[in-house]
Amino acid sequence: MQTLQRSRLMRLSWEIQKRRKSNRSKSLFSAWAIYLNEDITVYYLVRKHTTRRQPDPVPATHLSLFYSRH
Repeated sequence: MQTLQRSRLMRLSWEIQKRRKSNRSKSLFSAWAIYLNEDITVYYLVRKHTTRRQPDPVPATHLSLFYSRH
């Protein structure tokens, strides 16, 4: 695993631990699950927060859960 991926994973797990007040192991496991299922998570969030009146939804290729700085 690359250093950038690990730092994203650790940042996300710290945020989960702080918000949910869970232990380190449980929050790291949750962050790993979110990171592995990024495409499913993004699709779910877009469906949840998009109104039906929106004219044209954003194509799935333009969506990302994590901002990449390439």
